[in-house]
Amino acid sequence: MTASQRFVDARDLLLRHRTDYERACSEFAWPELDAFNWALDYFDVMARGNDQPALWIVDGANGGQLKLSFAQMSERSSRIANFLRSVGVSRGDRVLLMLPNRVELWDTMLAAIKLGAVLMPATTQLSANDVRERVLTAQPKFVIVDAAECAKFDTLEMPLQKIAVGLEPAARDDALAHGWRDFGQGYAAPADFEPLGQTLAHDPLLLYFTSGTTSKPKLVEHTHVSYPVGSLSTMYWVGLQPGDIHWNISSPGWAKHAWSCFFAPWNAQACIFVLNYARFDARQTLDTLVQYGVTTLCAPPTVWRMLVQEPLTSYAVKLREIVGAGEPLNPEIIERVKAAWGITIRDGYGQTETTCVIGNSPGQPVVAGSMGRPMPGYRVTLVDPDGQPAEEGEIALPLDPASPRPLGLMTGYANNADATAQVMRERRYHTSDIALRRADGYYVYVGRADDVFKSSDYRLSPFELESVLIEHEAIAEAAVVPSPDPLRLAVPKAYVMLRHGYTFGPELAESVFRFSRERLSPYKRIRRLELCDLPKTISGKIRRVELRRRELERGDASERLPGEFWEEDFPALR
Repeated sequence: MTASQRFVDARDLLLRHRTDYERACSEFAWPELDAFNWALDYFDVMARGNDQPALWIVDGANGGQLKLSFAQMSERSSRIANFLRSVGVSRGDRVLLMLPNRVELWDTMLAAIKLGAVLMPATTQLSANDVRERVLTAQPKFVIVDAAECAKFDTLEMPLQKIAVGLEPAARDDALAHGWRDFGQGYAAPADFEPLGQTLAHDPLLLYFTSGTTSKPKLVEHTHVSYPVGSLSTMYWVGLQPGDIHWNISSPGWAKHAWSCFFAPWNAQACIFVLNYARFDARQTLDTLVQYGVTTLCAPPTVWRMLVQEPLTSYAVKLREIVGAGEPLNPEIIERVKAAWGITIRDGYGQTETTCVIGNSPGQPVVAGSMGRPMPGYRVTLVDPDGQPAEEGEIALPLDPASPRPLGLMTGYANNADATAQVMRERRYHTSDIALRRADGYYVYVGRADDVFKSSDYRLSPFELESVLIEHEAIAEAAVVPSPDPLRLAVPKAYVMLRHGYTFGPELAESVFRFSRERLSPYKRIRRLELCDLPKTISGKIRRVELRRRELERGDASERLPGEFWEEDFPALR
């Protein structure tokens, strides 16, 4: 039996038992694969002569759309693979990819897999300093970048092969003068692609940046099976079926985009749907669901909180499955959606380091406040700080001989052996997330074991934000914690101590907010500010836990605290 057939058989078992959780878990096993190239061995084979829609991109501003079949995507990506090979991309080369939701993103992803190159997706929201840091850390050989973002790379003094996507004729000569190649030339390359050698299943394929409590980002390494095949668990959680029109509201450059805008839907032979917009609009989103007949939807809780502010019963959606991920969903939101549409939003849990680990799968009872049960192929345990089994503790994945390694787990951190050893200690993968297990086997998320927190589905590191703040001339020390927000779940708030000679007030607060805007990506900006005598341990370390507790006690944070400033207080910053 071929590797491709073993993969398809595993996929088909999950499709057959889509609503039979117990049977799916008992019968499913990760396929054993030695050599496997998802794009060549699965996608191209599945796409041959397949005129079913694979990718549907709609422009929210003018209604223009691009709809491509599986066969067309196969051919387009083969042309781009040949083009990339012609400019020097070869097996194992690192390629930084910074593109918005445009068709070239999917063409490049497939092409890079065919070539055996190593992709490093990055969000277009990165600042020039963020770009420099990531390039220095990851050392890519090639960068494929949207034309609007090229300037962020032009000042880098390091050898890079640069390819620009979407060059306008008026800007083309200037880009070429700065060393950029025109990606558009790739579509004239031959349509027949022949691989040079075999792709081993555990060869590296994806590197995703993540931040912990140190300033240096880590690189999560995934292979040709860990995300492509590991995403079968994500497919099962979402409940995808062949022919679905699947919309995952997620920005490129983050692991969730690969989860549900690439591998999971195409594993199920579903169509990936995308709406491009300058600014999220709840009414436009609801109109789009109806107009284009979207059948499955994945959205972060921030989006769901905005959608329920609209009259949902007025929208005759064709949705069959709806899910949320990134942070726990408020039970009230779930009930309001169910009352309007008769469908239950199902939570799921995973990380950049994994595919979907825990989730509420289709057809199963949804327990309010729970993120569900372990997905087929995953075994989960909870451990206390001493590494002993617990009913409430850190979520961990056993890696002992009696428990086969889940295929969706990363190989480790590509640039940090010590960090890899730390999270893989005691023959377990440690998530740093705390949960409790109910008597019925459902898990309830409690929180992070460290200080990293999420805001609008983005994971933020206090250390990184504090490192920027203390560069402000007035700030001596800073501690960043999540402050409750009814829309974003939480926003970054900075407690600060000032240098001698400065006075805390509106003028200084506006200066700090402006400083934050200039040096941080939009999703990292400081949104609230307060002067504070920072609580510290006896050794001088800041006790963020006390500040976090103080923020939690404020409730829904609908009003400012005495002496607190919000970014919205300053019209010039809006």
